[in-house]
Formats: sequence, structure tokens, C-alpha cells
Amino acid sequence: MLELTPAVVVYCTLLAAVFLGVWFYYDRRDHARFEVERRKTTFHCIRCDALYTAPIGTELAKCPRCAHENTRLKF
Repeated sequence: MLELTPAVVVYCTLLAAVFLGVWFYYDRRDHARFEVERRKTTFHCIRCDALYTAPIGTELAKCPRCAHENTRLKF
């Protein structure tokens, strides 16, 4: 039978904890970045017919093409 010394068990446990911690950190970071990109308000310019986005909570935004101020789209 294979015998494992306590040092090997502790080393493997610490290594697994480090990998789990790194995975958890990057998963949370990527999720936060995705949520910022996903949570946007959509606008439609009535002058030049362009679609564009702005941060959430914005009610009025200027069009990047023609600088006309538009209200957000409501569905």
C-alpha cells in the first residue's frame, strides 16, 4: 500500500487551496467586469439613426456621431 507522509499531504492541501483561491479571485473579477459591460442603457438617435450605449442610470446622452441629446429607449 502507498504511504503518504504528513508533509506530502500538507503540501498537496496547501497547493490545492492556492489554486482554489486563484480560481475564485479571477472568477469574481471576470464576473464583475462582465456585469459592468452588460448593465448599460441603450439609446437611439432620432437625428442620425444611430444606436449607442451609456452607463446605467443615464436618462439623457449625447449621440457620439452627431451630438444630439436623446432620451433612453424604454421597452
